[in-house]
Amino acid sequence: MTSVSPAPARPGRRRRPSPRRIGLHAARIVLALFFAFPIVFMLVSSLKPDEQIFGDLDGIKAFLPVGHLSLDNYTGVFDRVPAVRFLLNSVGTSVITVALSIFINSLAAFALSRMRWRGKKIVLTAVIATLIVPFETYALPMVWWVNKLPWLQLDGGRLIVTEGWLDTYQVQILPFVGNALFIFLFHQYFQSIPKELDEAAVLDGASWFGIYRRIVMPLSGPAIATVAILAFLPMWNAYLWPLMVVQSEDLRPVMIGIDYFVQTNPSWGEIMAYSSMITVPVLALFVAFQRAFVGSIASSGVKG
Repeated sequence: MTSVSPAPARPGRRRRPSPRRIGLHAARIVLALFFAFPIVFMLVSSLKPDEQIFGDLDGIKAFLPVGHLSLDNYTGVFDRVPAVRFLLNSVGTSVITVALSIFINSLAAFALSRMRWRGKKIVLTAVIATLIVPFETYALPMVWWVNKLPWLQLDGGRLIVTEGWLDTYQVQILPFVGNALFIFLFHQYFQSIPKELDEAAVLDGASWFGIYRRIVMPLSGPAIATVAILAFLPMWNAYLWPLMVVQSEDLRPVMIGIDYFVQTNPSWGEIMAYSSMITVPVLALFVAFQRAFVGSIASSGVKG
């Protein structure tokens, strides 16, 4: 008995992309290039001397790494300003603010979304209502208040209470830990987690903090990434508030360093180099967490 081998399957025909799909991709590429031009110009100009930067402005060479390229602008940055100190200050204040923001705002959101108590809807409404108040309206009153707040300091091995937070690290961190937007984002994401998990944990003897730490937070990775980005960006870009409350050069963040380049004899190549140094970390952070960021924003918009 002879066996008949099956005929080889025909390769599937590839579907041609529709004109609409091609148009969408073309529009996305054009939009991406439009937003990338300033960043490319900044990075390329940071490698050129000032004369070449202005000489290339009338053509495509302004966006191309051509001509006399060097790292002289980057070395000039460290000669003109204490850039390392500014970077360390911004990294420290930003990381501490992000960590405290995630912990404190998630705790508040957990109490508003998972626990049962009277008046929590009123509290949530009041928290969300504070989003409409711009920072500029309460900046000056907050300066007055932080100048009156007590703080513990070491003096000769003894702890003493001093008055006023001005010209300190804590004045750059603590006023921005609590955030209504972060509470709202955590609240909306926590609402999407089944509450049956809480009931099962309570039957096993878990406390509310145990439910928060072992169940809710491990399932809230996208929300944590979103809050981390949204808390990091304003702290890294902080300019007005440090300008008002910080006088010592050793405590200033990176954005204050821009003023050093425009006061006397501005060097545009060094300005571009310094701007590149403080922009690349933010871009790297967003690229690393963009998937979680988009996922959390989408879920926060549809859950509720």
